[in-house]
Amino acid sequence: MARGGAALAALITAFGARSAWADEPYKLGEPRVLSEPGEVTQVVDAFDGEDLFDLHLTVGYQYSWKNAHIRRETTIANAQNPQASTGLFTASNMNVATYEENTSRLNTRIDIGLYHDIAVFLRLAIILSNDRKLTDLSGSAAVQNIVLMGGPADSGPIFSLPFNSPQRSGIEYLAIGADFGFMNQFRDKTKPSWIAGFEVRLGLGEPMHACNADHAANQPECAYPSDVNRSGVAGDTVGIEEGIFPNGGPKPGVTRGTTGLELHSTISKRIKYIEPYSGFRTLFEFPQDKSDFGVTDLKGSLVNHPPLQGWVFAGLQIIPWEQREQFQRVTFDARVGASYRSEGRDYSELFDALGSSNASSVRRPQFASFKAGTPTATDPYPSVADTGSQRVYTTGITDVSAHVAMNTQISVTWQAGEYIKFTAGGSYSRVQSHIITADQPCNPDFTGDLSQSGACRYVNTDTGGITQTGIPNPNYRPTIDAVGRRFKVDDTNLWDAWVMGIVMF
Repeated sequence: MARGGAALAALITAFGARSAWADEPYKLGEPRVLSEPGEVTQVVDAFDGEDLFDLHLTVGYQYSWKNAHIRRETTIANAQNPQASTGLFTASNMNVATYEENTSRLNTRIDIGLYHDIAVFLRLAIILSNDRKLTDLSGSAAVQNIVLMGGPADSGPIFSLPFNSPQRSGIEYLAIGADFGFMNQFRDKTKPSWIAGFEVRLGLGEPMHACNADHAANQPECAYPSDVNRSGVAGDTVGIEEGIFPNGGPKPGVTRGTTGLELHSTISKRIKYIEPYSGFRTLFEFPQDKSDFGVTDLKGSLVNHPPLQGWVFAGLQIIPWEQREQFQRVTFDARVGASYRSEGRDYSELFDALGSSNASSVRRPQFASFKAGTPTATDPYPSVADTGSQRVYTTGITDVSAHVAMNTQISVTWQAGEYIKFTAGGSYSRVQSHIITADQPCNPDFTGDLSQSGACRYVNTDTGGITQTGIPNPNYRPTIDAVGRRFKVDDTNLWDAWVMGIVMF
């Protein structure tokens, strides 16, 4: 019996050794590991054993670089421009400009534990500086009247190269949110670690307005959308008061002028010294009244909302070294991901240039609706602009087509002790080529009233009958939105680098 008991004990011991978990030594001399999940699925908690309260304070610095090539569709042929069209073919590779943007951010965050794996947090994103400019692309500055040609009434290009935006700075947004740890591998070893949460982003600062740092002496740096004469007075359609700007125009601003709702979720599973994970994020934005998104319920608008954004990612955390007794460890994190940005009205690379343009075809307003005109022998059902309807101005915000981006990211985190850790990392993204002035002339969802159809109709030459194809879109500008004149962005590269310190109480 004694021999049987010893054998049973040995079997249990051997089985237990095979089933050892990540927080136990695997062999003699191997360090024990911390009991917390990896960085991506950590939630600040409270009332957890002897730990009644947790508070984390994070301060980080982030620097972002972005460059891209802006090109334009064209149907014209010109010997001075090798990218021009030939044989009435619509080319889409006419060089326009090189876009560069550099941004410095201060990212601060407070996490407060409420209960087991439940926390609330505040994030404040502060832009220290944001600089944007448009410069020559393979000789485009020498043929601006061609590559930046406006409408028939324009005496020059839509904007001039080089083009510089003013430096922007201020609070980008305040985020308030919560994280929930629905599963925790170190509470229940049979399950992975899974967190999900949300945050509400509040644009507290001045929304961005289109500006030109190289503006003429008799014009303000930033113009109101309704300031068609660029005099610094909103609604000015009379003339320029030389050198006198009573309101001075709006400020450049730094926020997107939206209220955002972000949802996120990540799941991971620690397997000894590695922890694979995957997750997603999505962001919905709603324009604020004070922003330049303008009225979003215009009947003819095809796209009247900011884009929906989504991210998916998968990665691997490697924890090569840990000292549980001293609360120390090093974590390497590598991930790949993809993002999708739906079609929507957005701030594009040409936001400042188009929104501050002096070209008549861009700055003159469109009317929100059409009405019946006086019948004639050639047109028994005329439709003319309703001059009593709302005027729709160009703000620089345009209809940007849907596109995706691919991303790779690496970082390292060093937990130096029980109360402090540091993180440094970087990422690179490549963005798909996409149209940034993609509005359509007609909204086909509204038909049945010829008096409101404007040019959204066609005449049957056999019967003479008129068929409505929709109603005019007041955001449509033929100068920049018509097929053969649209702008697009390609060869877009984004780099990010960051460092941050976290103090844990």
